[in-house]
Amino acid sequence: MKITLIYDNDVYKEGLQADWGFSCLVEMENTPTILFDTGTNGSILLSNMEKLNIDPTSIDEVFISHAHFDHVGGLSAFLNINSDVTIYVPPSLRGVRGVKEVVSVSEPLKIHENVFSTGELDHIEQSMAVKIDKGIVVIVGCSHPQGWRIFLKQLRSLASSMQLSVVYMGSMNMIYLKTYNLFVQPIAPSIKQR
Repeated sequence: MKITLIYDNDVYKEGLQADWGFSCLVEMENTPTILFDTGTNGSILLSNMEKLNIDPTSIDEVFISHAHFDHVGGLSAFLNINSDVTIYVPPSLRGVRGVKEVVSVSEPLKIHENVFSTGELDHIEQSMAVKIDKGIVVIVGCSHPQGWRIFLKQLRSLASSMQLSVVYMGSMNMIYLKTYNLFVQPIAPSIKQR
């Protein structure tokens, strides 16, 4: 599994532009390439993709965590280049048109082998979970429904019979995770540990 941070408040590679928002590319063997969120500004998203040698037309699917502009602001610019995608959205995000398929995800959903959505939590946000050999990678947008709810819902639906270690990227408030004694490891610069 490879996750490339495309759009964030902080940059990790010289030449990339930082901006308020989030987007990353999720790549796995034998699985469609997934763009998770699209940041705030389409020009910045596409510029950072170019600098990272990511061809927008090589992306098969888009996973939108929630309808806030810092996560969907770049969607229109991306779709102007590649509208031949399936988009997974929470029901609170409406109006996506002109794409191959829009999948509204209200409940936990298996998207592909080892790739899942939490479904929309608190009528606000969904997160992505990916099973790997060492546990579950959870990718979140902002954790508006409180981080612990995302993780507990993930654990109930995905990890009932496996050894659990969770790695996540996105914005997460660590207080909730410590409260529930979950082993977690942040992997992206946007994560705020409190």
